[in-house]
Amino acid sequence: MRYFFEISYKGTNYHGWQIQQNALSIQQVIQDRLKQLLKANVEVVGSGRTDAGVHAKQQFFHTDVEMKLDCFDFAYHMNAILPRDISILSIKKVIPEAHARFDAISRGYDYVMISQKNPFVIDEAYIYHRSIDLERLNAAAQLFLGKHNFKSFSKVKTQVNNFICEVTDAGWRKDKDRFIFHIEANRFLRGMVRAIVGTLLLVNENKLSIESLNEILSKKDRRAAGRAVPPEGLYLCKVCYPSEIFEI
Repeated sequence: MRYFFEISYKGTNYHGWQIQQNALSIQQVIQDRLKQLLKANVEVVGSGRTDAGVHAKQQFFHTDVEMKLDCFDFAYHMNAILPRDISILSIKKVIPEAHARFDAISRGYDYVMISQKNPFVIDEAYIYHRSIDLERLNAAAQLFLGKHNFKSFSKVKTQVNNFICEVTDAGWRKDKDRFIFHIEANRFLRGMVRAIVGTLLLVNENKLSIESLNEILSKKDRRAAGRAVPPEGLYLCKVCYPSEIFEI
């Protein structure tokens, strides 16, 4: 039987989602705890990767088990043995062919910045000391809407079939002492959001014009865009699936 697990985690203490040699990952911790409860080896498949230090407010993975789970009870017992920085939010039974990665129809990310050092949000936001021009940043963000080749905003050594992504939402907002960039798309490339934010901050600082973003996109060259901002401000915040994959 196949189940989707909805989870959240603080990525500070982990070397990203994916299992790696000689480094602790979210995926490894979850597989180990599932093995502990199920008394069997299991493999979990995530909706996507997050890099070292990146957080997730909503992430999904699927796994197959031999028995029918009491979803509420199993989530309770998983949370009891997981570290404090990883949480199971819900478990849902899905059709046998459902896939956490390939069936996702959209994903959303937030990038969080603060303007001064705050000991209570260390590792949870990027400290950016310059003033923020929300109107200018939002005008620039609109140029990313639609279907584009985002090779200029992808990590160089990325093995993908293509660099085309369709962005459906992109914009900045202020929430108390935080500035938040939100972006949604059908898919994302490795490092894409952090490179977009870093480039938009150059626009904020008047080092790039808003119109130059179109030229950066057309160059399809990572060197044309700005630097990637640090990982601690990035949150995977939403993953959407078609309702028909879930069993009632």
